Amino acid sequence: MASTIPDQDPASRAAQVTPPAADRPGRIEAHGIDRIPDGERHGHPRELFSVWAAANVNYLSLVIGGALVLMGLSLWQALGVIVVGNLLWLLTGLLATSGPAAGAPSEVITRAVYGVRGNRVNNAIGGWLVSVCYFALNLAAAATAAFALVEKTGLAVTVPVEVAVIVVIAALTLVISVYGHGLIIKLYLPITLALAAAFAVVAFAVLRHADLAYAPAARPSGTELWSLLLAGTTMIASGPLSYTTSADFSRYLPRTASRRAIAGWTALGAFLPSVVVSSLGALAATAVDMTDPQTALQEILPGWFTPVFLLALVLGTIAINALTAYSAGLALQAVGLRVRRSVSVLVDGAVAVALTLYGVLVSDFLDTVSNALQVITVLVGPLMAVYATDVLLRRCRYDGVALSDETPGSPFWYTAGVNRAGALALVSGVAAASLCVSTLYTGPVAAALGGTDLSLPVGMGVSAALYALLMRGDRTVLAAHTAA
Repeated sequence: MASTIPDQDPASRAAQVTPPAADRPGRIEAHGIDRIPDGERHGHPRELFSVWAAANVNYLSLVIGGALVLMGLSLWQALGVIVVGNLLWLLTGLLATSGPAAGAPSEVITRAVYGVRGNRVNNAIGGWLVSVCYFALNLAAAATAAFALVEKTGLAVTVPVEVAVIVVIAALTLVISVYGHGLIIKLYLPITLALAAAFAVVAFAVLRHADLAYAPAARPSGTELWSLLLAGTTMIASGPLSYTTSADFSRYLPRTASRRAIAGWTALGAFLPSVVVSSLGALAATAVDMTDPQTALQEILPGWFTPVFLLALVLGTIAINALTAYSAGLALQAVGLRVRRSVSVLVDGAVAVALTLYGVLVSDFLDTVSNALQVITVLVGPLMAVYATDVLLRRCRYDGVALSDETPGSPFWYTAGVNRAGALALVSGVAAASLCVSTLYTGPVAAALGGTDLSLPVGMGVSAALYALLMRGDRTVLAAHTAA
């Protein structure tokens, strides 16, 4: 299994600051799901802050923050839900530590959890499908802002114009995803700074009009209140829980990089902007009708700033979707599609555009967002719980060479290519969560509790506990413990 690499001398560490040719911003990234050699490792954990910050200053967070108040929560209840739900970014940070340990993306590392063949199913559903759904949701959110921007030019927003706008935003997103990791690291710091400046103006305008003592006329209480609090937390938590792919963006870091720094910069970079932007949505909902956020916010924003604000919403969504499409491309490769990563990313984009056109032109956007986020959590919660438990069980020691081996001789082949412990833990967690859900349908447990949705804590708890129990004596886990 993996061996501990001795600390490198200062000259070697300095050399790793400069990206190798295979990962430079102006070139299409050469690596896909293959292992990153030690000689090509570079960078610092603090670079992860801007990667995750830029991706989380986005329109969808603003929409969800406003939706919490529209659901019937008071302002301070909504703000509490936002903070609690976003604490799950700590798990995203934990998963990021596995990237440098293995020199591989999450889509490969999870072979340790599900086995070589079982992981293909995991990547098809929990990796590719979930990523494409989020790509479509975020693209739809950006499109609504872009439509408003087009209207300000005097151009009528007809169906052909809507289609063209969606395609253009998707194309800009996919350019970043195709060029890959090097361009993401280079671009996301200036994107973070630009978005921070734009949202500082938004915050000033919102705080001037917000009602800090806001509470709904009919205050929910008892079971109804707990149901709303749990549903809101689930909506917020769906963001961090969807990023079981955080190792994709940390895998180029040197193996000797501090795990605490990797986890901390990842979690902090996502947590801070997610809390701020979602809170602005909730605060704005106390002053304007956030069922149509970009229109409502124009009532309280300076007139000159409205186009800048709309552009910032589009830019933020491009940032988050570039990460999503990047990971979805890796997931397709890990499923077994033998194409270059750049090609797989383009496939993802085409599917996401089709889903977005349906969401924008056919379905009600706000209802689609609410239902999709709450249902997806039934799956992504257990996925996150099992992966995080594996990182802890192995003490973040992963053998990147062994994980790259897809033959029956691989230590991660398990039984017929499937790790039954991982599969059983995941299926059991999803099944338990499904019994407790109360969104598009009401499960029997939720019905018995008056509609209270406990799918998030139950699904994650069952998956984590069962996986830890079943993997206690696993030979690959024990080997990781004894690795020198």
